[in-house]
This record gives sequence, C-alpha cells and structure tokens, in this order.
Amino acid sequence: MEANRVYNFNPGPAVLPLEVLKEAQAELLNFSNSGMSIMEISHRAKEYEEVHNKAKADIKELMKLGDDYDVLFVQGGASMEFAMVPMNFAIKGKRGNYVLSGSFATKAYKEAEIQGVGYIAGSSKANDFRNIPKQDEIKLSDDAAYLHICYNNTIYGTEYHYIPETNGVPLIADMSSDMLSRPIDFSKFSLIYAGVQKNLGPAGVALVVAKKSFIENSPENIPTMLRYNTYSKKNSLYNTPPAFCIYMVGKVAAWIKKQGGLTAMADRNAKKAALLYDVIDNYSDFYRGHAQKDSRSFMNVTLRLPTEELEAKFIAEAKEQKLCGLKGHRSVGGLRASIYNAMPYEGVKSLADFMEKFYQKNK
Repeated sequence: MEANRVYNFNPGPAVLPLEVLKEAQAELLNFSNSGMSIMEISHRAKEYEEVHNKAKADIKELMKLGDDYDVLFVQGGASMEFAMVPMNFAIKGKRGNYVLSGSFATKAYKEAEIQGVGYIAGSSKANDFRNIPKQDEIKLSDDAAYLHICYNNTIYGTEYHYIPETNGVPLIADMSSDMLSRPIDFSKFSLIYAGVQKNLGPAGVALVVAKKSFIENSPENIPTMLRYNTYSKKNSLYNTPPAFCIYMVGKVAAWIKKQGGLTAMADRNAKKAALLYDVIDNYSDFYRGHAQKDSRSFMNVTLRLPTEELEAKFIAEAKEQKLCGLKGHRSVGGLRASIYNAMPYEGVKSLADFMEKFYQKNK
C-alpha cells in the first residue's frame, strides 16, 4: 500500500483499483493527445466514441454475452432504475413481482407499488433480512410481468448463490454491489442494472445490460429519458452522457480482463471473504455475523460486537491502522467491511489480523 493511502472498506462510493486511478491521473490533462481532459472533449468526438464503445464491448465480453444483448449507460443511478423498470415492463395489466431481501429490493418494490403494479413474490423481512429466500419460497403471481431481485444486499451482507427459475417470466436483477465479481450465467437475465459506485467506478451512472428484444418497445406514454429504447436506439448518447464515469467504468472493465476475468475475480473474492468469515466463526462468542452462512455475501461482510461501545472502539482503533469505512449502515448498526473487486487481499488480511488482536484485547 502506498504511504498516503488507506484500506478503504466503504460500501459506495468505494475503493477503485489503484492502477486505474493512476492511469486516469496520467491522462487527466491530455486525454488521447487531445490537449483536453476526458471531461472537456465532446461526447460526439471520435476519441470519446472509442472509449464508450470499448467499455460496452469489454463488459459484454466479460459477461460472455452476444449481440442479442445491449449495454446502456443511464443517469440517475440504481434508484432511477427502481422506477424505470415498472414503467417500461409492468404494463398491459401485468404486475412486477419482487423478492424482498433487503433495503434496496424493498425500495425497488415501493416504486412499483407507487405505480400500482407491485407484487411481493417472496421476502426474508420476517428474519430481519438475514437470508436470501429459497427457490420454493418464491411464488409468482399469475400476471407477472417480470421477477425482480437484488442480487447482493449491501446493508445486510447477503447474496444470491443461485439464479431463480421463473418458468419463462423475465428475470431482472439489481447487481449494484456485486456486478462483474464472479462468473454466472448472465443469459438467464432479461435485464441487469447496477449503480457503478460500489464495484465498477465513480457515482454518476447506472450500467444496464439487457436483451435487445426485451427493451426495444418501451411505452410511448412515458417520458423519453425514462424509456430504455431511447438509450438502445441512440447508443446511450441521446443526451450528453456522464463521460468521465463511463470512462472510468471502461478502465475498470479493462482492469478486470487484465486480472484474468470473472473467474479470477471470483477466486480472489472468495479468498478475501474467507479471511473475515473465518475470524467471525472462530470467535463467534464475540463477533456475530448478521447473514446466515448459506446466504453470506462475498462483497459485504456485516457483523456486530457484544456492545455498541466496543463497536465504536473497534472503528476508531481500526482507523488508526488505516482500515477505514467500517461503520455499519445506520439501519442495522454494527460493522461492515465492503471487500469489492478492487480491495486487495493484503487489505483484507490486515483487517482480519486486526480483528484477531482486537478480540484478544477485549474479550
């Protein structure tokens, strides 16, 4: 770790690969010999067009998707996707079906509920969102337009380890906090979206990957910028795009390819998560993980200590060791370590070692 850097465990905006940050720094004042930064050149310029299209191509390559899928860059973050999904697809008397597995899944459902088209197909709320609902707990309505799931729950530290079977009903996933973290069969999904600020880049854009056939006929009675086909028809260039965010997402995608792709990411992420979960399990009288073991996230490790005073002490002492961003979400308290793709193994090892020492001193 460089002398002036910390290990950043924030949940989002979150850690970015140091190599990517240095590349952006080097190009900041003179991108592609233009004499301008990427933030100053026209989004119609050839130099930007190359960045835009390469980012799309690299993402589809990493996901092993073909020309029947499109990659869109949409402003408004995942929160705007919560509203766009039912606007575009819960139409003609059909309802959006939702599995409630945490805060953001619930927010997505509430946007459909506002529009009068929401249906709860499954929920783990009664268990304080400690687990992902199993396949047999998901009950689709007869008029299901789609099934929406949140693949990784940043706040509660749970993650899907299977792809729900929908028997032909389109499957939609919010993958904001685990997008491109492991290989799965992305072709099972009709649409995936992700606010990029957790695992792919800086805040300011949502990445959408969707079947072209699914998004080609957005309703004409909704605003132009809320139609998915506006973005697909215009290559996400209908209006001025968040160029710097897309540029950074492209650099992160290229970095993932350089590391060995999603298989290599999955191996790294599993090893990092094991370091922390082993400490939690070895000292379970002191560290209490929030998620059930079969639903544990590889991206967000959530836990409690015996008292809130000890939690505050842990956070303060960890920060002195350059282990930052460990405070849990205000709705659940405790601690949370977000260990996204860009978090190096050494950072997680440092945190695991600190947890061991803190236990010995405070048990």
